[in-house]
Amino acid sequence: EESLVEAHLTKVADDEARSFTALNTAFLRDGAVVHVGKEVEAPLPLHLLFVTDAAGANNAAHVRNLIVAERHAKVTVVESYVALGDARYFTNAVTEVSVGDGATVNHYKVQRESRRAFHVGTAEVTQGRDSHYVSFSFAIGGALSRTNVYTVLAGEGCGSTLNGLYMVDGEQHVDHQTRIEHAQPNCFSREVYKRILDGASRGVFNGKVYVHPIAQKTDGKQSNNNLLLSDRAHVDTKPQLEIFADDVKCTHGATVGRLDETALFYMKSRGVDREQARRLLTYAFAADVLETIELAEVRNELEALTLQRFTNEEGVGPRA
Repeated sequence: EESLVEAHLTKVADDEARSFTALNTAFLRDGAVVHVGKEVEAPLPLHLLFVTDAAGANNAAHVRNLIVAERHAKVTVVESYVALGDARYFTNAVTEVSVGDGATVNHYKVQRESRRAFHVGTAEVTQGRDSHYVSFSFAIGGALSRTNVYTVLAGEGCGSTLNGLYMVDGEQHVDHQTRIEHAQPNCFSREVYKRILDGASRGVFNGKVYVHPIAQKTDGKQSNNNLLLSDRAHVDTKPQLEIFADDVKCTHGATVGRLDETALFYMKSRGVDREQARRLLTYAFAADVLETIELAEVRNELEALTLQRFTNEEGVGPRA
């Protein structure tokens, strides 16, 4: 009898068209398998933690994860990439996710690599009928990082929610690429990505929603909002819709801007100094998308990291 791994590994991720996925497949040695059976709801979230310390300097790690949620299963998986120290190394991670009919997978990815590291992470997902895949990507590390999230809504009546927040400064480069493929009718997708850029950092977002001719009654919304804190920060954003069905509701948009001077003036008039007002408004911009995270422990930790990154304060801000 075919094993679970044999049945799913390399069947979801496309290593023919994606070079880094092919590289991962060729050299994969590490990773995790998460399997939730039919009608089972995992009682606790699962945390996959990948740590690189000084011994990992000048090395490459090709991590491969497999998440399989069978019919009407429910699971929450947190996938974290962190560094102890400032070693220079390369992480090339691929996670394959199979979401069965009526199943729900909540998938949180936290990228906190060394500021000298390089990170490429890809999540490829296939969804069954009436399923829901919820993704949140949080990125603050790496000299150069890219996160890809590709999902195929392969069953009627399913939905996909892809959200993310990334905060970079200095000369960091952060890239997010998403693709939501509506392959069946009566499906929905929601996508909100926010970026905060300071220093001479650069951010890239390319999000595509592809609607097949058969995928009537598609309901898709996508937005990308960018906050520039420096004159030297740079953003490239490209939300895309490719629609081949005629009975759909699809919207997309992107914004790039600076802090609201009117809001800054108002706060200063109430006795808040400019620097503190700047920090509070920056946090408010990020908190809007962080509040979409249902898992309180993850939400609170990411809120704390956000505060620490841009306000130099800890333990301040909303808590569940």
